[in-house]
Amino acid sequence: MNTLHSEPDTIYDVLGIGFGPSNLALAIAIQERNEQVPPDERIHAGFLEKQPRFGWHRGMLIDDATMQVSFLKDLVTMRDPTSDFSFLCYLREQGRLVDFLNQKTLFPLRIEFHDYFEWAAARVDTLVEYSAEVVSVEPVTVEGEVRWFEVVSRDPADAERLIVRRAHNVCVATGMEPHLPPGTVLSDRVWHNSELMPRVAELAGRNAPVRRAVVLGAGQSAAEAVDYLHRSFPDAEICSVFSKYGYTPADDSPFANRIFDPEAVDIYYNAPRGVKQSLFDYHRSTNYSVVDMELIEALSRTMYQEKVQGQQRLRMLNVSRIREVEPREDGLDITVEYLPTGEREVLGADLLVHATGYRPQDIGERLGGVGKLCLRDEEDAILVGRDHRVVTAPHVVAGVYLQGGTEHTHGITSTLLSNTAVRAGEIHESLVATRAANAPVAAPSAV
Repeated sequence: MNTLHSEPDTIYDVLGIGFGPSNLALAIAIQERNEQVPPDERIHAGFLEKQPRFGWHRGMLIDDATMQVSFLKDLVTMRDPTSDFSFLCYLREQGRLVDFLNQKTLFPLRIEFHDYFEWAAARVDTLVEYSAEVVSVEPVTVEGEVRWFEVVSRDPADAERLIVRRAHNVCVATGMEPHLPPGTVLSDRVWHNSELMPRVAELAGRNAPVRRAVVLGAGQSAAEAVDYLHRSFPDAEICSVFSKYGYTPADDSPFANRIFDPEAVDIYYNAPRGVKQSLFDYHRSTNYSVVDMELIEALSRTMYQEKVQGQQRLRMLNVSRIREVEPREDGLDITVEYLPTGEREVLGADLLVHATGYRPQDIGERLGGVGKLCLRDEEDAILVGRDHRVVTAPHVVAGVYLQGGTEHTHGITSTLLSNTAVRAGEIHESLVATRAANAPVAAPSAV
C-alpha cells in the first residue's frame, strides 16, 4: 500500500480530495508533465480517497449498460490525443483494440470503461492513498496570510488515528451525493439506485422473494433500474412511478451536444446570469431526467409483449407521485397519487428504489474552516474563476480548486465526463503558473 508523505516540513503543491475520474485525470496530467521537466519544476501532488480502492458508480455497473459519452472523451484524449493513458491505448494493452473497432460504436460498455479507469488509476497509484477519508481542511496563517492548508485525513491502517498533511492548494473532487425526497428513511427495503447492484445481489443471495418492486424517477438511472429489476426478478411486478407523462428521450443531436464542447464553457462562464440560466434550461434535455431512446423503445416493447401474453409485469405509473411509504413487517405499503384526479392507490411492495438523482456536496461541510474563506455571490453561490479556482478572501494565498459543483459558473459539464480531460488540463496549467509565480516557502511556526 502506498503511503503519502506526512512529515511536518513537507508541503504539497496540491492535495486532491477524492479520487474519482476527475482527480484521476488531474493526477495523469501531473505525472505526464513531471516526467518531462527537471525535478525542481515538478508538481508535488498527492490524492486522498476514502474508498479502499478506485471505484466509480459501482452500484450501477449493469452488465449491458453502455456509456452515454464517446470513448474519445476519456481521461486524456481531449487534452492530449498522444497520451498513452487513452482508452485506445488501454484497449491495445488488453488485446481488444480490433475487436472494439469491429463493434462500430463510440459508446463502450460501462463495465469496460470502469475497467479502463482502474487500469489508469493503477498507473498513478504512487500519488494516491486509499481508505484515507478527509475529515477537515484548515487554513494555516503566516504573517497575516493563509499560505497553505492542513488537510486532516484518517489513517488507512487505523481509522481512529488522524494524519495531517500540508498543501499550498487543494483540489476538491468528491463527486455528487445521492439526492432523496424529504423524509425518506433508508432501510433494507428502501434504497437509492446507487446501491442497485449490491442490493439486488444481496437479495438473490438470501433467496428473498420479490413480488413487487417500485422505482421512483424518470431519468436514465431510473429506466435502467426498472429494466434491471425486471430481468433480475422474473416473477415480480416492477412499477415505475414518475410525474411525467412518459420518459423523455435524451437530446444527443449534433448541435445540442455542442453544449458539452470545451468552447461552450467559455461562452457560459462569460455570459450574464440570465443567459446562463436560459442556456441551462434550454439544454437540460441533454442530460437531466432523460433516457436513451433505445432503452425507452426496449421497455415499451416489453410492456406490449406482456399485454399480448396477458401477463403484465411492467407497469408505468405516469403523472404520479409517491405520497407515503409505510413499512410493515414483511414489506412496504406505498401510497401513489395519480396527479390529474388525486386518486390514490396503495401498493404492497417488497422494495422501493429512489432513482432521484444526485446533488453537489456542500463545500462548507467538506472544507471546514477553509469554506469560510471562499467568497460567494448575492445568491450565496461560490465564486469560481475560469481556471476552476475558488475566489477567496484577499489574504488567502493558498488555492482551492473545484472539480464539480460549478454548474452555476461553468455550465452543464461541471459534473460530467465530457470535459474531464480538458478541465484537468486547465487546473494543471493553473497550478504550474501559480507555482512559478509563488516560489515555495519554508514552513515556519503557524500562528
